[in-house]
Amino acid sequence: MSEILIKAIQLVLSLSILIVLHEMGHFIPAKIFKTRVEKFFLFFDVKFALLKTKIGETVYGIGWLPLGGYVKISGMIDESMDKEQMAQPPQPWEFRSKPAWQRLIIMIGGVTVNLLLGFFIYAMVLFVWGSNEISNNAFPNGFNVADELKQYGFRDGDKVLEVDGETPNNILDVSRLLVVRGVEEVKVQHADNTVEVLQLPDTLGTHLYVSGALRPLEPRVDAVLDSIIPGDPADVAGLQKNDKIVSVNGTAITFWDEFTKVVKSNQGTPIDLVIERNNSTDTLSVTPVNQKIGVTVMLPDFSNVIQKKEYSLAEAFPAGVSFGYWTLMDYASSMKFLFTKKGATEVGGFGTIAKLFPDSWDWQGFWLSTAFLSIILAFMNILPIPALDGGHVMFLLYEMITGRKPSEKFLEYAQMVGFFILIALLLYANGNDIYKAIFK
Repeated sequence: MSEILIKAIQLVLSLSILIVLHEMGHFIPAKIFKTRVEKFFLFFDVKFALLKTKIGETVYGIGWLPLGGYVKISGMIDESMDKEQMAQPPQPWEFRSKPAWQRLIIMIGGVTVNLLLGFFIYAMVLFVWGSNEISNNAFPNGFNVADELKQYGFRDGDKVLEVDGETPNNILDVSRLLVVRGVEEVKVQHADNTVEVLQLPDTLGTHLYVSGALRPLEPRVDAVLDSIIPGDPADVAGLQKNDKIVSVNGTAITFWDEFTKVVKSNQGTPIDLVIERNNSTDTLSVTPVNQKIGVTVMLPDFSNVIQKKEYSLAEAFPAGVSFGYWTLMDYASSMKFLFTKKGATEVGGFGTIAKLFPDSWDWQGFWLSTAFLSIILAFMNILPIPALDGGHVMFLLYEMITGRKPSEKFLEYAQMVGFFILIALLLYANGNDIYKAIFK
């Protein structure tokens, strides 16, 4: 089975679970408050449905358009735009006849379910599979530091001891924290063993994102070649897999980042490499093109530095809630990147979402991706955009605070505007996916 098909199956299964449970979050409180639910659909049934059956007063079904799902609640202005029903006098079983606090609970039900579901899945993943922890001691050579960080005192070979006063459980997470979390200070140990607390500006994350330094700290590895791109300068010069770079232009080389810096600074100029191959040395000349010579580095096996942490059921739940909370906070923080030129071009649709899932079937990876999507759906749905749950919540809060209910005509127009905004965003996001698939 191809990787694309495996990812597609996981995406459809994951979204189906999340959509059904999200709509149950609306359905259950609606029933509790004796509000009539006319339809409960997975996917949209534009013109026709793949499957449907009526149980009691509700039609349950599966639509053919996999862009979401919905429950149609009587007396509510929603995507169905049922103006005929809204023109009739309000009935006791209708949404519009219920007190504002009941309508609010019905509307936040879906987001609440998605949020709690994300926390629950994370807790169960920790209980079943545990978590991976990598201590600072796993990388004795420290980190290769991106140039964007050096102005704040970071140096190549630094080891990260603390981030905002806490020791990281997984040292490889520090790069992500620097980009998305607004880290204020980092305690490092330099290669000369001196310890320093570095102060960072609150604009650092955006600066790193815009400059493309999404992994500003990378473990320092030896300058050993892994693969050679056929036809590129390295291949023409005779470099081979497993070659170890000893020196460049007479300057000794130990680490990969030292080698790449020399390559980037010698655009179009031949450089002399001393390499070690089969316990002997040789000298080769290669000319970088576009600041590259066409090689990749051989990465060490990091699996032997991973420590597995096990969780009891009692430990897994608070740890899962904490993990879900920080996932939500980091995602919300990353929204600021959308207002940059780079961020706008990175917005993706279903293709981008599918890439979250593993290439081969892996239940741990599937559930982690599903939990992450559940958190995202909760966040996106609560945004104050008409046609989303957050739009309805916004108008309900206005009504509860002011005592004045927006007119139904106003709500109809707001629903239409919100619907067109969502369609435009959907087309833009999936258009980006298509563009990147064809041209990148």
